[in-house]
Amino acid sequence: MLDIRLIREQPDDVKTRLASRGEDLSAQIDLVLGCDRHRRESETQLQQLLADRKRLSKEIGALRSRGEDSSAIEAEVKSFGDRMDALNRAATDYDEKQRDTLLHIPNLPAADVPVGADASANPVLREWGAKPAQERTEDHVAIGARLGLFDFERATKISGSGFVCYTGAGARLERALINFLLDLHTGEHGYTEVIPPLLVRPEMLIGTSQLPKFADQLYHSGEDDVYLVPTAEVPVTNLENGELKALADLPIRYAAYTPCFRREAGAAGLGTRGLIRLHQFDKVELVKITTPENSAAELETLTADAERVLQLLGLHYRVIELCTGDLGFGSQKTYDIEVWSPGQQDYLEVSSCSNFGDYQARRMNLRYKDAEGKNRFCHTLNGSGTALARLYVALIESGLQADGSIRLPEPLHRYFGSDRIG
Repeated sequence: MLDIRLIREQPDDVKTRLASRGEDLSAQIDLVLGCDRHRRESETQLQQLLADRKRLSKEIGALRSRGEDSSAIEAEVKSFGDRMDALNRAATDYDEKQRDTLLHIPNLPAADVPVGADASANPVLREWGAKPAQERTEDHVAIGARLGLFDFERATKISGSGFVCYTGAGARLERALINFLLDLHTGEHGYTEVIPPLLVRPEMLIGTSQLPKFADQLYHSGEDDVYLVPTAEVPVTNLENGELKALADLPIRYAAYTPCFRREAGAAGLGTRGLIRLHQFDKVELVKITTPENSAAELETLTADAERVLQLLGLHYRVIELCTGDLGFGSQKTYDIEVWSPGQQDYLEVSSCSNFGDYQARRMNLRYKDAEGKNRFCHTLNGSGTALARLYVALIESGLQADGSIRLPEPLHRYFGSDRIG
């Protein structure tokens, strides 16, 4: 959520920066300013009435002490009640409308984010490794069917399209990857592992900016008013919801494995078939909570931690920076990590590392006490470390050998129990 003081003091700059996202939000900003102005006017009038009532109450006391008639003043004071109730209701209504409008306004892009209309304007920052030279090429769907790694037909029978059932060595590989990722991030990168609940209250999704914007993409249980997590970002970041942290507590770094659940699975086609886009998929998420002064540096190390996964697995990848028009709703700066998929002959996004600034912290009232004793909003960051389904795709396609087997990278041998599949 944007800072109302920033909107109040720099409305034109806020409108310009939001417009760089490709959407004119001037009317919403004006609505916020109108609500803010009316709310403050109502509160000012209310304070004046309270002061008048206090003054007149003293006059009533003085008149009574002298034995004089105070009925006229008492009647005037009594009339204040209805006016004060009306002003209270007006201030509350304007405040609620202002907050609701702010919840629908995205974050401001950071000053150094490249301006562009869409993904075609995203600059490639760096590449690592080389595309594998292979005698044999198959996509992951064919490999999985031939080696019995997963079963889409039975998963569809159970749950419908957009789901998968890993089987045999395929299930063991998924488990090996999860354990490898968690051990790497907790053992070498300094994150604390957590296992959060998979069902969350709506306030938690508001806190991390999935609601109200993406309500149609979430699985919701109306009876209990809870949602399946679309990403571990939601429960993990909200572990600190409403808290006031000591400066010495920061930065906080969490790592969590969860299944993720999303309604939108995309249209059918080469870019979405198989494991590329699912309603349920596994992911290891990295979350950071820090100070405004350190968040930019923490984004760089967060991205490096996710990149390290692909480097250890020997997978070719590239890092791109999202331009203003492609930036996520709550993010002020994002790096996407895309791994090469030989079977797709394309790059697949396996991690999106974002700095949200204080946007999420304002929604969840997450603050810290700085060195001067002042309460300030934290900065929050998160990134996939990494998403498993697309990592799985790149791994088995890149490891495909001439004899049809899959050679696994050395770091996975002890987790999987072998150096190859097939």
